[in-house]
Amino acid sequence: MIHTLEQTETTVFSAPAYDNHENVVFCRDEETGLKAIIGVHSTVLGPALGGLRIWNYATEAEALNDVLRLSRGMTFKNSISGLDLGGGKAVIIGDARTVKTEKLLKRFGEYVNRLNGSYITAEDVGATTRDIEIISRQTKHVAGLPESMGGGGDPSPFTAYGVLLGMKAAAKRAFGTDELRGKTIAVQGCGNVGRHLIELLAKEGAKLYISDWAEEKAYEAAAAHKAIVVGLDDIYDVDADIYAPCALGATLNDRTIPRLKCAVVAGSANNQLADEQIHGEMLRERGIIYAPDFLINAGGVINVYQETQGYNREASFARIEKIYSTTAALLELSYKEDITPQEAALRMARKRIADKKAGL
Repeated sequence: MIHTLEQTETTVFSAPAYDNHENVVFCRDEETGLKAIIGVHSTVLGPALGGLRIWNYATEAEALNDVLRLSRGMTFKNSISGLDLGGGKAVIIGDARTVKTEKLLKRFGEYVNRLNGSYITAEDVGATTRDIEIISRQTKHVAGLPESMGGGGDPSPFTAYGVLLGMKAAAKRAFGTDELRGKTIAVQGCGNVGRHLIELLAKEGAKLYISDWAEEKAYEAAAAHKAIVVGLDDIYDVDADIYAPCALGATLNDRTIPRLKCAVVAGSANNQLADEQIHGEMLRERGIIYAPDFLINAGGVINVYQETQGYNREASFARIEKIYSTTAALLELSYKEDITPQEAALRMARKRIADKKAGL
């Protein structure tokens, strides 16, 4: 059963993250236990592409807020990356370790298929390339397929590489060099992207402090890359040059920003600023350079996008490489216009969308 926007007006239209979404679909299937929400924020630049997140949300309202914020973020991510894609996202409510079954994923695929290509799903937290392969049995509107099926495979290494490039561009602005050797970097999160980023930073010669809610992941990464494990909350107090949030969003907030001792924030997590305006400005007032997440974590979606063009690994890397120059450009715009990097990035993304609407 699909509930329309009109039937849920009080919980959707009034949601802080609603921001004029084109479509929000609520998916419920009692046989499989599926409870999912698909958000299509914009299709101005093309079909809305965004990953499927499977997460055990505390409340349905929390799940709704997450899908709205994430799909909006995908609109700007795809735009600023120069992709002919709009922004969308999907969440399945439940613990990925227990809720996922082949029947549930196939049922979700049926809901995606009903959207007739306005939304393309891919993997995100809690989902794997194997899950996308199962979903693809019910719909062709998927991306991030296994390499054995002609896809790009796991997007995490591509995301991590883009974050590294954005981090280097921000470091150049802060320190006068993009050399990371000898820099102290605090990485929050050792999941799929975090562990790849930790590996890249270790190769760069950085001194690493890391944390993760799953301690075994942190200690495994620490053993492999000579990093130091700190507590979940202690990561904000590390005397670091760079803080890299690579877990869930909203870690930059009233409580944490005053504790940061870094000169740069650059990580892979989505929606790192609890409030874009308030906390973007708070970072700027403290002299901390922020590399906007929806730009520097776009490597994975860029790689996924290549599947829609006929997958080419070299073309993916060539496009991802542009994250460095784009980050440098928006930081320069931020300085010249006396605005936060977040606002500079949003201006760049919105301009491309506005130009498309105007037929330019």
